[in-house]
Amino acid sequence: MRRVPLARKNLFQDRRHALLAVFAIGTAFVLVLVLDGIFAGSMNQVTAYIRHSPADLFIAQRDVKTMHMTSSALPTSTLAEVRAVDGVAWAEGLRFTTGSLDAGGDSLLTYVLGYDTATSRGGPRRISSGQPPHTGQALVDSVAAAEFGVNIGDRINILGRSFTISGLSTEGTYIANTTVFISTADFAAMRGPTYAYLLVGASAGTSIRVLHNKLTAALPRTTVMSRAEFAREEANVVKSMAADIMAIMTVIGFLIALALIGLTLFTATINKQREYAILKALGANTRRLIVIVVAQAGWTIALALAVAVGLSIAIGAAVGALTPNIEVSIQPASILRTCVGALVIGSLAALIPIRRVTRADPATAFRRP
Repeated sequence: MRRVPLARKNLFQDRRHALLAVFAIGTAFVLVLVLDGIFAGSMNQVTAYIRHSPADLFIAQRDVKTMHMTSSALPTSTLAEVRAVDGVAWAEGLRFTTGSLDAGGDSLLTYVLGYDTATSRGGPRRISSGQPPHTGQALVDSVAAAEFGVNIGDRINILGRSFTISGLSTEGTYIANTTVFISTADFAAMRGPTYAYLLVGASAGTSIRVLHNKLTAALPRTTVMSRAEFAREEANVVKSMAADIMAIMTVIGFLIALALIGLTLFTATINKQREYAILKALGANTRRLIVIVVAQAGWTIALALAVAVGLSIAIGAAVGALTPNIEVSIQPASILRTCVGALVIGSLAALIPIRRVTRADPATAFRRP
């Protein structure tokens, strides 16, 4: 005999109330997922340059492990020392500092990178239009250029010097800052010959870990990191700068969502008291009633989460289209965390009135409401 899915049928007996419950809980889920998505998107943005670099290893001044909030200086002779290490396929210097991009009376915090335009290994991930910078030229991120109202051929000021925009790059503008690329020669002329970091590529067949150990031994006054390690350290320092605010916002949103979930499922259970009394009159024991109540909560949460994920992805796409410097990245871990928390709170909220349900007089099920 086919078992009747009582929890699902009980939930959708009154479709209007069921849809309202799903919508209310789904809205709470959207709040949590979008807040988490903004935070995750910010981490993706600030580590994008490192994660997409062709370098297998990064070398910085000793005890320097990030690009944000730090200063690194390596003598130019260090580049020759790195190239002499067995297993190094290529190595080149990257010059880096923090400054401002000024155009048309407006200013924006800017990371300025000086790279070898002949190889472009230290340059942006993609140039959307124009060409790499020559002497007196700069690559500006397309989002920042749109905000300033400038384009290829226009003049901008970087580090107190005027440059002509040679091209537009992508994925270099974040919530509060942008990225500008100039030639390594121009950077050295303004800030001196030292490198901030060295980018290193391993030879074919060479283990990254083995090469890491060789470079660490050969250059004891430096810090050698893999691409993944460097990106992780970069994300950690940014998290430490913004984690408190974002964590508070996320926790508040999550608590609001859990409270709404609990209230919605508690009310839904109370409103179904007559139906549970009917089940009791038909012989359902307490265990059976508990299973039905929890299953009904599970159905509600699952449907609400499915709706919320779709809405959150759509909102993220809309935000990205309207505000390109903000990325909303909906992560599987965030979905799982939200689902688990909701199931725990939802089940408890649905079970709180179970005592009233199990004590209901079966005779009330047949009285006229």
